Amino acid sequence: MTIVTPGVLPASVLLRQAGPAWLDQWSRFAATLRPADLPAEARDRAKLVLLDSIGVMASGMQEPELRALLPRLAATQAGTVPAIGGGLSLAPGAAAFANGTAGTMLELDEGNQYARGHPGIHVVPAVLAAAQGRDFGGDRLLAALALGYEIGSRIGIASKLRVTMHPHGTWGTVGAALAVAYLHGANAAQMREVINIASSFGLSTSRRTMLEGATVRNTYAGLSNQLGLLAWDLAQSGFVGEADGIGAVYGGIIAEDFQPEAMTEDLGTRWEIARNYFKRHAACRYTHGALDALAIIMAQGPLAPRDIERIEVDTYVWAAQLDLPRPRNMLSAKFSLPFALATTIVHGAATVPAFREPALREAETLALAERVVVREDPALTARLPGLRPARLRVLLRDGTMREAAVETNRGDTEDPYDAAEITAKFHELADPVWGRAHARRLAEAVTTMDGAASAAPLHMLLAQAPAGEYA
Repeated sequence: MTIVTPGVLPASVLLRQAGPAWLDQWSRFAATLRPADLPAEARDRAKLVLLDSIGVMASGMQEPELRALLPRLAATQAGTVPAIGGGLSLAPGAAAFANGTAGTMLELDEGNQYARGHPGIHVVPAVLAAAQGRDFGGDRLLAALALGYEIGSRIGIASKLRVTMHPHGTWGTVGAALAVAYLHGANAAQMREVINIASSFGLSTSRRTMLEGATVRNTYAGLSNQLGLLAWDLAQSGFVGEADGIGAVYGGIIAEDFQPEAMTEDLGTRWEIARNYFKRHAACRYTHGALDALAIIMAQGPLAPRDIERIEVDTYVWAAQLDLPRPRNMLSAKFSLPFALATTIVHGAATVPAFREPALREAETLALAERVVVREDPALTARLPGLRPARLRVLLRDGTMREAAVETNRGDTEDPYDAAEITAKFHELADPVWGRAHARRLAEAVTTMDGAASAAPLHMLLAQAPAGEYA
């Protein structure tokens, strides 16, 4: 019998005692970070990430799966942490799970193109759950969010997930765990142990879930938040992790080519949360370049589905793979470039209702989606990850053609939305849940969070039951 895993060598014993150099540096950095150390750019972006996440969680909580799940969770896991937009409170782990799941339901949560994933929704629910009932200022909550976002993003940057993996539920768990540890005032040794424990909690996420409309995918971020809370409890109870869990897991198990130097490059001066992206189209980000090009074409004049002979899309490889014209449900519709384009033309924009029932079954939309041709252009693929280009041609039945091209998505670092646009998005999502007046109070609480003596007022506002069209 061949032994495929070597035993513990003396060098490994020494590593257990000291830890890899990057991990020691990160642990000290996280333990000694003061809220005042966060640069204004990162602090302001953290407030926008928090506001944006609250909006997408509250709106996502109205989906039928969450409305059915909440009372089941409350029956056994009632507590004091709000299920945002759900009108009830749960135990911290259950609330973090529900809020993280709700935040991915609509495919509107922010992300980081360099990490190739969505760090914010893996951290915000855990931070809100851990902050409940604790006495510290709002600036510490924002620092915890930025810190958790940072380490999750850097793991994504430093490694390459296997192509069959979905990024949700992987390195985001470490971000949630570190943010929770920071809120609890962890020292460097505790930070290191929490990181190593959380490194083992990455899920076996399948990329096909998003393509097939397997909505279990929406729970991955919820589980990351829940496991982040658990990692702190385990560390405090005496559990220990592998000496270099990140290097092992992201260097050869669920990811490859781990580059430890990327974990500490410009640490403390370059903040990943400050170069994130926000989304306005309620669909997979891979569709956004084509949708932005379509917006340019639609601005040129009316575009009726019956007048369109064919739509041609040339784009990068990941977007070109989203070519299924007849999606199974809302999730798979958001990962269908033909459907996303067709429903945008029919409904005027890629809004939340444009991907819900009954829009999913509209004959006009489905017929138009069948007339969409999607192709990969290797030259456009070569421009990843910094740019997300797309070319769009709309051939009309009268023989004319309209075309447009974009270099990257609106909302990316290279073409960002401003704070007013993110606030407008928040109101589009939050007003139907709570009404305009309450949504304004929430927005005010978040935008002034860095000066707040406590996060308690925000939690009180988040506990409000739906009072808008979902009441």
